[in-house]
Amino acid sequence: MKTLIVYTTKHGCTEKCVDKLKNGITGQVDVLNLKKSVKIDPNNYEIIIIGGSIHAGQIQKRVKRFCLNHLKLLTDKKIGLFICCMEDGETAANQFKEAFPEELMKHASAKGIFGGEFNFDKMNFIERLIVKKIAKIDKSVSNINEENITEFVKQITKLRDENNKK
Repeated sequence: MKTLIVYTTKHGCTEKCVDKLKNGITGQVDVLNLKKSVKIDPNNYEIIIIGGSIHAGQIQKRVKRFCLNHLKLLTDKKIGLFICCMEDGETAANQFKEAFPEELMKHASAKGIFGGEFNFDKMNFIERLIVKKIAKIDKSVSNINEENITEFVKQITKLRDENNKK
């Protein structure tokens, strides 16, 4: 089974998580960064994983646009959805719920919230200023949740195994 991971990243956190996913999933796994102009046909994949990071409470527009532009196709595929964010608990759950169309949320077989990072080295002055003021953080910090990524990989593996039995 072929798996496609579709994502975008602003400061690299989502890309780190995608690398961990790719290394954990067996079989052919292709990766599409929506910021690059590479054309991949999602029709050619049995499993599609979509993710991005949350900034100012919203997932990147490229991820939303991909979901909306391919909604019909995605609801006919096995899909997984994930976000990277610095929030946890109910706030993170609400950000996850708002990140993707409701139809996709209901259809997704795998879901994950992977934590996030504030990487001051990759932020511009305004971004650092906002993080310092709102999050009260004045240096780079990471709270990527390895356990959640591992659990997500298990969900995808189970999906693949169930499909292979058919």
